[in-house]
Amino acid sequence: MAKTQAQQLVVCIDNEGYPASLEKRKIYIALRDAKAEEHGLLRVVDESGDDYLYPKSHFRSIALPDAVRRAVLAA
Repeated sequence: MAKTQAQQLVVCIDNEGYPASLEKRKIYIALRDAKAEEHGLLRVVDESGDDYLYPKSHFRSIALPDAVRRAVLAA
């Protein structure tokens, strides 16, 4: 995962079709990918530790206080 690529935090609200890769209610790191978003997809670092494309509708963006955000990204 490129450290220079913009990251956002998202929570999984639906894992239909991806039960082995995504956990509902779990916070994930999403990497900005304008081309994927044009197709309704989101690039997410999943349980494998690699980034893959998933339907954007499976996630919601979340905002956390800075200290919590740093802790989540550092984990």
